[in-house]
Amino acid sequence: MLLKICRCGICGSDLHMTEDPTFALNAGAVIGHEFSGEVLEVGRDVTEFAVGDHVSAAPLKGCGNCPSCKIGEPAWCHDTMQLIGGGYAEYAALDAIQCRRLPWGISAADGALAEPLAVALHGVMRAAMKPGERVLIVGAGPIGLAVAFWARRLGAIRVAIADLHDHQQERAMSLGATGFVLSGDDMTARVAQACGGAPDIVFECVGKPGLIDHCIGLVRPRGRVLVLGLCTMPDRMDSFRAISKEAQVIMSVFFDMHEFAQAIEALDSGRYRPQNLVSDVVSLDAMPGTFEALRKRTTQCKVLVNPFALSPDRSL
Repeated sequence: MLLKICRCGICGSDLHMTEDPTFALNAGAVIGHEFSGEVLEVGRDVTEFAVGDHVSAAPLKGCGNCPSCKIGEPAWCHDTMQLIGGGYAEYAALDAIQCRRLPWGISAADGALAEPLAVALHGVMRAAMKPGERVLIVGAGPIGLAVAFWARRLGAIRVAIADLHDHQQERAMSLGATGFVLSGDDMTARVAQACGGAPDIVFECVGKPGLIDHCIGLVRPRGRVLVLGLCTMPDRMDSFRAISKEAQVIMSVFFDMHEFAQAIEALDSGRYRPQNLVSDVVSLDAMPGTFEALRKRTTQCKVLVNPFALSPDRSL
């Protein structure tokens, strides 16, 4: 299926892939995996989509036939799973099974948010969060803020976010957070104040060595630490403290296609709008400079690329 790309989000993992040899990214590869678009062509066997449909694309490609693929979990394909990019372009070809049609009222411009929302939702599901629980999120990036959106939507009574800076505090509140804590001295006491007690779940959404152990120190006894941060470096933790608390450490990666569909539905209007994640929309020409600037902490949050927008230095 051929898509005309409408928007593609710049993801922190894209930054990792272009600087960390762990990912073995080939020179000239077109990355970008958070994208939406309009269907321009369909294959002869495609019946569920038509030319003109607006869709969100999931970057997980499985065989389509194994038990995992058939239940909507291509990330755990028994044959082979590929993470498909191609969103930093004007057009992309992909399998129809990777796409979901955007319902009436949800724009293709918003559809690029489905992938990061699904990643965050998968983390909340893996943490088995229950209504009435207290949640702390370490890291006010797009995934951390998306976790706040889902946690509040699904019934958490307190949702606090901790970060080194307060750049995203207002945005966090617009997405459902009930408190914001600056990292630093006396953090345990300030987190407990913001959460109304030690948090039941702490989400690690940064991906730096030492932060899993830090989160274990903040969670309540028998609480859960859910790791969403992408870290490719070796890490250490105080295992005695973890076992003394009977803390659970749970890892989360990717999502299933049911969560992807739920993320699309969440783009419809509501009290807390995931569209508030978006801080900037840039042209494809401006994307490389914006991409490099995001390697340093900024006031930006989720930046979307519009491949058909003209950059300021180009005329019609």
